Amino acid sequence: MANKYEQLADILREKIRLGTYQEGDAIPSEATLQEEFHYSRHTVRQAIAVLVNEGYLRKERGSGTYVSKPETVNHKNRKTIGIIMTYLSDYIFPSIMRGVEQTLREQGYSLLLGSTNNDHEQERACLQQMMDQGVDGLIVEPTKSSQYNPNLAYYVALQEAGIPLVMINAYYEELDLPHICVNDTRSGFLATNYLLEQQHQQLMMITKIDDLQGKYRMKGFVKALTQAKRTFAAEDVLTYTTESKEAVIEQAIQRLTAADNQVTGIVCYNDEIAHRLIQALTASGKNVPTDFSIVGNDDSPLSTLSTPAITTLTHPKEAMGELAAQWITTGKATEAQRFYFEPELIVRGSVNNQKGE
Repeated sequence: MANKYEQLADILREKIRLGTYQEGDAIPSEATLQEEFHYSRHTVRQAIAVLVNEGYLRKERGSGTYVSKPETVNHKNRKTIGIIMTYLSDYIFPSIMRGVEQTLREQGYSLLLGSTNNDHEQERACLQQMMDQGVDGLIVEPTKSSQYNPNLAYYVALQEAGIPLVMINAYYEELDLPHICVNDTRSGFLATNYLLEQQHQQLMMITKIDDLQGKYRMKGFVKALTQAKRTFAAEDVLTYTTESKEAVIEQAIQRLTAADNQVTGIVCYNDEIAHRLIQALTASGKNVPTDFSIVGNDDSPLSTLSTPAITTLTHPKEAMGELAAQWITTGKATEAQRFYFEPELIVRGSVNNQKGE
């Protein structure tokens, strides 16, 4: 547990980062801070001393205490781009990073990396680090993009500071920021439509609901069924969040192995879920694609490592990273523009024709 003066220093530091106290402004007097935060004068003085030592504040004798951001924020001669991803080392993220890194390094930029693990608190820490280091631009994969984000004020502060921002894979709907995504509605549509073309009469979807990708992939699922004049049972749309990923596989197995189950085709949020589902079905004595046909998404390495290989949808990966880096370095990231890659179906061995054709 932080000491009281450290807690107050954290509060004041955040107000400076977010622009509540702007550079050159005088902060409230010690007496005012005492009254506002209910700390002793000694605690207030200790907190101010910490921020003076860090360079956030400067004291002027006989005048007061003023905001003076640390030297690390002065980045006129630096070329550093911050990259905040939900994950860095697995699934499709290393490929995205290769595209970003290659493009930026060719133009003489250094990279500052951060990973949120799809957690708002960790995202906040990453944003604070980027602001402290004075990055010249920021590429962000949003954290839990379909939920309210308590860190929106940080992004507004970065915008107001004139720091270029590009979001990839998703975006925050509350902010008008440049973003580069896949057309996830189209992905969900193509996956669903392919299973319908293969004569599967009853479909299930397993999708993630704390990220926009899952929301739009489900929209495509519903759109394809509606256009085909087909219905689906409410219990055959299974949703999960970052924290409940393991539980949804168990839920799916219970549903698919029930005596009254009629589902034969499953659309999965991504290849990871498809891969785990195939493993769980195999362990329960079922066969893919004989008993169940499965479509994943993202064309990840898992899609070809799985047995059978997974029918999936393309994801641009390196091309997305390259484009984001180009936007940051060419000034396009200062414009509220957007770009969507169009997915394509990749047919592999995880789907069969229900009629045996």
